Amino acid sequence: MIVDVERFFLEAGSQCAMKGESGSGKTTFLHLVAGILKADEGQITMDGEVVTNLSESARDQLRAESIGYVFQSFNLLQGFTCLENILLATSFSGQVKRSWAKDLLDRVGLSQRMNYYPRQLSVGQQQRVAVARALANRPQLVLADEPTGNLDSKNGHKALLLLKELCQENGSSLLLVSHEEKVIETFENQFKWEDLNQAPSCSAEE
Repeated sequence: MIVDVERFFLEAGSQCAMKGESGSGKTTFLHLVAGILKADEGQITMDGEVVTNLSESARDQLRAESIGYVFQSFNLLQGFTCLENILLATSFSGQVKRSWAKDLLDRVGLSQRMNYYPRQLSVGQQQRVAVARALANRPQLVLADEPTGNLDSKNGHKALLLLKELCQENGSSLLLVSHEEKVIETFENQFKWEDLNQAPSCSAEE
């Protein structure tokens, strides 16, 4: 999926990392790209479709069919098992595939825990479920918000590698935001949020 947000452009199948300090607006930017929030001004385009012109329901449908999201806080449903969390994600696009959900859990090393609830998993295991859920609909675009922020160095590295590998295998574009330099430097394509987050210049009236 090609994403064009005025001064930002992401090519289909590419992987990009954006570095920015905590509280600087990176999450808001991802929410705008995902259509969770509607932009007050400007234009966001995906594969030629102007997302900013879509209704809320149309943006929801676009997100269900084409976008995967890895939240920093995981956002797993505590009353559902690992398998059910992934199946629920696939149901939003009307393509519930139990075999694919099981394959994803196997791919992230949790096939033996598919019937566990999130509270029965370690933090690292919960993140792996979140990564699997983001790929459940074979999305064209995956957005990752500080995906290693709640993990220790070892588990953070594993989760990052897993996310990048699964996106590459699936052909998904990946846009990751983080304040951690060690995470950003693993990406060939990277930029700073401060370079993008600038108000357009205007001249004062005479």
